[in-house]
Amino acid sequence: MRVAVVVAAMLFCMAGCSRKEIQKSVAVEPRGSVADSIGMELIEIPAGKFTMGSPAGETDRVEEREAQVSVTLTKPFGLGKTEVTRGQWESVMESDPWKGKDLISIFLKNVSGQAGKDCPATCVSWEDATEFCQKLTAIERKSGKLKADEEYHLPTEAQWERACRAGTTTAFSFGDDEKQLSEYAWFDGNAENVGEDYAHKVGLKKPNPLDLHDMHGNVFEWCSDWYGEALSGGIDPVGPERGSRRVYRGGGWWGEPGRCRSAIRRYSGPSNRYDYLGFRVARSQSVQ
Repeated sequence: MRVAVVVAAMLFCMAGCSRKEIQKSVAVEPRGSVADSIGMELIEIPAGKFTMGSPAGETDRVEEREAQVSVTLTKPFGLGKTEVTRGQWESVMESDPWKGKDLISIFLKNVSGQAGKDCPATCVSWEDATEFCQKLTAIERKSGKLKADEEYHLPTEAQWERACRAGTTTAFSFGDDEKQLSEYAWFDGNAENVGEDYAHKVGLKKPNPLDLHDMHGNVFEWCSDWYGEALSGGIDPVGPERGSRRVYRGGGWWGEPGRCRSAIRRYSGPSNRYDYLGFRVARSQSVQ
């Protein structure tokens, strides 16, 4: 299959602007396509400077984890328009995401019966997701469709938040009003609390201003970084040099609105697997 790589040229708007104003200042225009083996779209996120974390006073803020830092990303990168799906996982790994795994999740009863090919690949550990990226990189290099200095990888925490915010400074990429969350995300209010306690098909909700779907809710997403209590700022941060837990971001179908904010940070051991945890791929020059 072939993948359309959608290139987004992003201009920042002032804090507090409406979604309509954001859309006017963020142009998303296709600039061509690149052959890919699993049929996923990537949105190109431009390099630039942004403020990572949440401001004092943001509802549900966890101060010690979300204190703001200034970040500069010097290189653009591609990010999956949606979370990696079960079908895409099977195309690369040649098995179900959870087949033969020692699963920690106590909710697995829902996964096999309700996760279609277009639903996120869940019950994958950080190690599993990293292996997927490595295999996809090898496939694309062998086919000659990936530059020698490029690779597929999990996004850094800074890359993930820059893409999620899409130039915004509010709690969510659409503003601060939690009442709008159902339009953009699967969370406890429209999933778990109404008996739909599982991940939903990707891309059903409204995208953020960069045309990325499900950055809030549906499933949390692994990032490449080791977890550190404080955010890593500066130029092209990649997180602590070592650790015991990896970061995941974005919120999930079981979480309340505060756990779906742009700045929310959680963590788990790199070998752990849960039915509310998946990932999306990034593509760029090596981030290490």
